[in-house]
Amino acid sequence: MRVPLSWLREYVDLPAGETGRDVAAKLVDAGLEVETVEQLGAGLKGPLVVGQVLTIEELEGFRKPIRFCTVDVGQANGTGEPQEIVCGARNFSVGDKVVVVLPGAVLPGDFAIASRKTYGKTSHGMICSGEELGMGDDGTHGIIVLPPEHEVGTDAIELLQLVDEVLDIDITPDRGYCMSMRGVAREAATAYGLPLRDPALLDVPAPNSYGYLVKIDDPAGCDRFTARTVTGLDPEARSPIWLTRRLQKAGMRPISLAVDVTNYVMLELGQPLHAYDRSRLDGAIGVRRAEQGEKFTTLDGVKRTLDAEDLVITDNSGPIGLAGVMGGANTEIADSVTDPETGQVTGTTDVVIEAAHFDAVSISRTARRLKLSSEASKRFERGVDPAAASAAAQRTVDLLVLLAGGTAEAGVTELTAPGAPRTIAMSADHPDRVAGMDYGRETVVRRLQEIGCDVYGQDELVVTVPSWRPDLAEPNDLAEEVIRLEGYGNLPSTLPQVPSGRGLTARQQLHRRVGRALAGAGYVEALSYPFIGEGVFDQLQLPADDAARRVVKLVNPISDEEPTLRTTLLPGLLGALRRNDSRGSHDLALFETGSVFLAGERPGVAVRLPVDRRPTDEEIATLNAALPAQPRYAAVVLAGAREAAGWWGKGRPADWADAVQAARSLAVEAGAELVVRQGQYGPWHPGRCAELVVTLDGAETVIGHAGELHPRVVKAMGLPARTSAMELDLDRLAAAGGEAVRAPRISTFPVATQDVALIVDASVPASAVEAALREGAGELLESLRLFDVFTGEQVGEGKKSLAYALRFRAADRTLTAEESTAARDAAVALAAERAGAVLRGA
Repeated sequence: MRVPLSWLREYVDLPAGETGRDVAAKLVDAGLEVETVEQLGAGLKGPLVVGQVLTIEELEGFRKPIRFCTVDVGQANGTGEPQEIVCGARNFSVGDKVVVVLPGAVLPGDFAIASRKTYGKTSHGMICSGEELGMGDDGTHGIIVLPPEHEVGTDAIELLQLVDEVLDIDITPDRGYCMSMRGVAREAATAYGLPLRDPALLDVPAPNSYGYLVKIDDPAGCDRFTARTVTGLDPEARSPIWLTRRLQKAGMRPISLAVDVTNYVMLELGQPLHAYDRSRLDGAIGVRRAEQGEKFTTLDGVKRTLDAEDLVITDNSGPIGLAGVMGGANTEIADSVTDPETGQVTGTTDVVIEAAHFDAVSISRTARRLKLSSEASKRFERGVDPAAASAAAQRTVDLLVLLAGGTAEAGVTELTAPGAPRTIAMSADHPDRVAGMDYGRETVVRRLQEIGCDVYGQDELVVTVPSWRPDLAEPNDLAEEVIRLEGYGNLPSTLPQVPSGRGLTARQQLHRRVGRALAGAGYVEALSYPFIGEGVFDQLQLPADDAARRVVKLVNPISDEEPTLRTTLLPGLLGALRRNDSRGSHDLALFETGSVFLAGERPGVAVRLPVDRRPTDEEIATLNAALPAQPRYAAVVLAGAREAAGWWGKGRPADWADAVQAARSLAVEAGAELVVRQGQYGPWHPGRCAELVVTLDGAETVIGHAGELHPRVVKAMGLPARTSAMELDLDRLAAAGGEAVRAPRISTFPVATQDVALIVDASVPASAVEAALREGAGELLESLRLFDVFTGEQVGEGKKSLAYALRFRAADRTLTAEESTAARDAAVALAAERAGAVLRGA
């Protein structure tokens, strides 16, 4: 909403020295968003005067038409002699009054005017267009032709109101009343503590039975309709300068007197209006819903197909307007036309003025469906004051009678659906409790009255909301009004007090530890969208019956290519790895923790909850039952070098072991015992895939996989060769860990180390041998580590040698050699029993 400061001063007696920036600061403090303050006429310097064209000489021999004119500017040039000016415009004639800028003047943009020779003549000044003076578009794109009543030599800067300040205010959807001078003036008056001259306080005649006939078939869509008729308009009448300049400053283009008047009143009072040529109306005006597929041509000449939800204005011929959006071409105000033979001017002489109030939701849906946003629809969908309709119609009638010599017919039509003012009950101290400071009842009542509310009661207030504030619906809305008018800057800055003993939950603490551990290991966190396309499962080589293929589909996805919620983190992470690799970053280690969405075997369909009431417990329970499980997963992907080469060594590439080690690191953070053994699943290489196992409720549970990706997956997804990945269920890992991780106990007793090399069949997993050694070694075993795997002739065909380092320590004493050896022998014996292990060299 563009608000000229000169226009605003008509309704509020702002201090004489207040600039646009001062007013903007006050309005910002009151909660409005003032984007800019535009200085119109900045740098403009006269003389700029009214002149009358005396002669026009057409200059020949140039590529474009050029005219050499003499213009009477009175005594503005100091001599009283006609001013000689060269001009290329064609839209003026001898005798016309024009705007002339004389040598020595400066136009906007620091354009200095001086006498200069051009096209073989000397031009002493310039005949100006609106664009050259910074006036905006007047629709002609030519020279300004003034009405004949203005005297030659008159100062055009003052006449055209070229110097002004315009506030550009971004109106939020809940402040629809501020899309008018009346609404902004009310805010300014409140901010300055000054009285408001309300332009809607007009004497309006009572409705009667002989006004223009109107029938409303849909009172829910149109609860108020006012119709007034003005006859005998002069078709030659033009909008006066003051009116066109206000429209231009507000960002609207002057069109014709009748249209300009309705636009002016809309800007002034916030009530959209429409003027119909009465000679083109066929019978009574009606308001109804459109028929499905009904055709209608709007004022912009576009033939539109209507929907059954659209609200239309009709007469006996059919639709004549889209209610609250745009009028129809069939009842458009006709431009004046002069008969070349008789000189008679014809055009619209009788008009019917519509001032109605329409349902905001209906107007918004129609405007969006037809992609037809108009000044009227912007106001209706934000909320228009229904009580202002009759005043707006009266203001329009008064201006047409004043400016076009028309006559207002006595008939007044006003149809109104029954209704009552909205009231809100609120405790007098409710704003105090919301803001955290003491305003007191007197301040609360005063501020609510300033915005137009009627307030009754003492400790419990009953507030009657004004008709122009449909956004005020509950006590918190009223509290917000009190707080913003008292000043957001006056609110105390107090930090919330956190109750002792509260902080991050155990789950949140684990997530942070996991992130720190992976970041410390050289991984970079990458956050991806939770949406995937089902084609990615084929790229990952998941079987058709895999549970990950049971996805939750979105009704209104952001992208049609990714309409489902993810069941795995890998697609997003691998996509990030591919993009980074394509941009020259080849040594990559990425991780992500986030929710996945796992639908059950029979996924439910979410019910649509009502919006006109609180959902019942059963409806909420039904909705919750349809929601998918949403566990939190952790995943890593690696490619390129894990250790960079340099003077210190050759470095090494990332491989499956790094992915496995990432899983082990997470298990340490969760305090869980993770078993890593050979596995085979989906995207991983069958010979380089480990399954990750924990014990939950006494049973082994696979919670993820790690290893090198299958070459076919790498090719299908465009990944670097030998990309590795790990993914596990972080929630199940945490459940396996149980209590919070305990810090290790530092023993004062020395460690006893025993190394063993065991020969087993090549098919025996190292994890099985390790489990047997752990169990056989007993409580004295502190740690167990596989440090060598050997195959060759020395151990026999089909065999492998596994070398382990066993560390033994007692909590209360120094172990003897006999004790550590006995524990080692017990471990080897159990490994021999369960895995067929033979001590190498025995």
